[in-house]
Amino acid sequence: MKEERDYEVVASELIRALRGRRSQTALSRRLGYRSNVVYTWESGRRWPTGAGLMHAAARVGNDVEGALVRFFRNRPHWMDAHDVCSGQGVAAFLRDLQGSMTITELAARTGRSRFAMGRWLKGTAEPRLPDFLALIEAASLRLLDFVALFVDPKSVRSLRRDWRQLEAARALASDRPWAPAVLLCLQLEGYVALQGHPDGWIAQQIGIDVEMERDCLRLLHEAGQIHRRRGKWLVVRVQSVDTRRPGSGTNLKHWWGGVGLERLERGEDGLFSFNLFTVSELDYQRIQDLQRAHYRAVRSIVSATERSDRLVLANLHLVPLTSPL
Repeated sequence: MKEERDYEVVASELIRALRGRRSQTALSRRLGYRSNVVYTWESGRRWPTGAGLMHAAARVGNDVEGALVRFFRNRPHWMDAHDVCSGQGVAAFLRDLQGSMTITELAARTGRSRFAMGRWLKGTAEPRLPDFLALIEAASLRLLDFVALFVDPKSVRSLRRDWRQLEAARALASDRPWAPAVLLCLQLEGYVALQGHPDGWIAQQIGIDVEMERDCLRLLHEAGQIHRRRGKWLVVRVQSVDTRRPGSGTNLKHWWGGVGLERLERGEDGLFSFNLFTVSELDYQRIQDLQRAHYRAVRSIVSATERSDRLVLANLHLVPLTSPL
């Protein structure tokens, strides 16, 4: 079962980590306040808005715009129209994360009202920092990566364990690409219904050899992601693992692309298609945005699914074959 985060605790600890060695009074003055407003933030008596966090991050030396470009892996178009540290900039950032997810879905996932959600996304009101953080997690499942843009997540006490587990999961996914698939197989309804662990069952399901199954299970156990109980492997926790890191991310995309190609050559079940076309530079950017929105929509469906009947690989490719004129 997914643990519920206390976003007020996360918000308080994030402000404390952002402050670093400065005193609360010194940071308050640096932000332009005469009173010790940082004390009220860290104590949970008051909260900055999402834009307030961005402004504070910039005032302590962070390149906020550059950080968000790294987060998205490209420069979003809305940055040309909005200051990233403004209320409208935060609203545009949240709409980008929202993608095709409905306001109703976001409200349900965060426990906030649809009315408030609509105002935050339109920019007619600004979310408090705890609400802002909850929205990021609900829309993207990447709160840890967002926090890591500005502070070391290990300095945020309530996120420390999750960050270490995420880093371990990323390392394992890079070293043994089949390990995340083996981990997810343990959540399939078919495996859950088994009385024990049949050696080779997972290997047969996903088309790997038995030795690879055993090796992945051993490594997952050593990483603390699974444990054995009454003859079966049980998942301790599954996180959304974004592996888009320099080098390793490219290697994994190449590797999983090869898995998809292999299944295509075997004539196995799946949706395989291509389309070759010419298009204006502006429309190419629009298609890129649609591709990203589609990917986020898929992640949204996955995070909300109530059953695990199938393990699925989704490979998305949109490749310009020529340079812009």
